[in-house]
Amino acid sequence: MRSMLVRAESPIRRLLRPALWLLVIVPAIVLVAQLLLDQLGAEPIEALEHASGKWTLRFLAGSLAITPLMRLTGWGWLLVQRRFLGLATFFWAIGHLSVYTVLDQFFDWPAIAEDILKRIYITLGMLAFVLMIPLAVTSTKASIRRLGGKRWNQLHRLVYVSAVAGCVHFLWAVKKDLAEPMIYAAVFAVLFALRLILRKRGPRTPLGSPRG
Repeated sequence: MRSMLVRAESPIRRLLRPALWLLVIVPAIVLVAQLLLDQLGAEPIEALEHASGKWTLRFLAGSLAITPLMRLTGWGWLLVQRRFLGLATFFWAIGHLSVYTVLDQFFDWPAIAEDILKRIYITLGMLAFVLMIPLAVTSTKASIRRLGGKRWNQLHRLVYVSAVAGCVHFLWAVKKDLAEPMIYAAVFAVLFALRLILRKRGPRTPLGSPRG
């Protein structure tokens, strides 16, 4: 198993970042093109909201998967990809929020405020987004040094609250078929459990000083 990981490490390390960039950018381009070409169905704004929200959750799940993957493979260089995926999550979350505020509500701030206060699933979606802001702002090595590893880790545990709020937001936003949001919830539950199990088994990978 170890020899297989050693052989796979070099090509994966070389190709992973370009692949991640494509994964971030290409879906955004496709969605914009579909919107402009009127290919998003009878409710294009709703379709765009759902698609951007799902991509946000996918990148969030990817960022949470990096730590268990580092523990299992010993590839400490994946640490920078975790930061990249965290910022990609925030990028898509901004896109998701922008679709709602600009295309859906047309900057009607009183209506938006009323939605946030009265519609619980929008309250949770806004909470998930707000919690991502300090995580994105402190994603740099300089922030880790300034805060210290312990405080940085404590702050970044907000990602769990954001993930739960995002999943519930998706669950309550879907009015009929709950199968897809339940799949996302199950994925996050597995990731949470895996991170907890691996944390109990061994020491945390040192922040800012990845192995390999």
